[in-house]
Amino acid sequence: MPSSPRSADLKLTGLIGTLRCCQLFAGLSAEDLAAIAAFSVRRSLAKDEYLFRQGAPSEGFYLVQQGAINVHRVNAAGKEQVIHVFRTGDSLAEAALASPTGYPADARAVESSTVLLIPKIPVLALIGGRPDLAMRMLGSMSAHLRVLVGMLDDLTLKDVETRLVNWLLKHRSDRAGSIALPGTKRVLAAELGTSSETLSRTLAKLRDRHLIVVSPKTITVRDPAALAAILSRNLGES
Repeated sequence: MPSSPRSADLKLTGLIGTLRCCQLFAGLSAEDLAAIAAFSVRRSLAKDEYLFRQGAPSEGFYLVQQGAINVHRVNAAGKEQVIHVFRTGDSLAEAALASPTGYPADARAVESSTVLLIPKIPVLALIGGRPDLAMRMLGSMSAHLRVLVGMLDDLTLKDVETRLVNWLLKHRSDRAGSIALPGTKRVLAAELGTSSETLSRTLAKLRDRHLIVVSPKTITVRDPAALAAILSRNLGES
């Protein structure tokens, strides 16, 4: 049965709301947002379902409407290395718009997720007449590049404890020190370049020293000063 005009209007309003919440499109006029929403495609993904595979032709780029998308590559030894976990409001794969080799990595939902596909042909046509949007795209890709550089810096830290402490201090965002886990602990372990077992042992070590509290979906930092001291000591700064 065809959708009613009211349901179509509600769907368009929901798409516009998602676009407005994305930093890439923040500040655009209602007319611009409606134009982008008109050619956007909503996709639902089950947990562990792939959004795209490395090397697949680029259909466009994506906005996470709900859930979390793990972008990763698999090395020659078959080990998965998480590049970043994109969450609600994040955009990803903008660089693939201009890439002749398709998507540069794999992307998989780490929980039930909904994304918006911003298709390649209409968005490139729109950008062609809107230099301001082209600059926004470059800014978003630059932000993703900074994330990659930061990840490479983190992976050069000499041991798992140092990498974990560094991650905890970077992600502690409020006075309570509560950090939402990026999916499962397996996802965090991959992001830190280690195994789930080694991560669990390292978390237990910090927990037993009363520095953190670990729950199924969050880690709470109890003593950030002590963690900072561990990081400084492990990096040879004291």
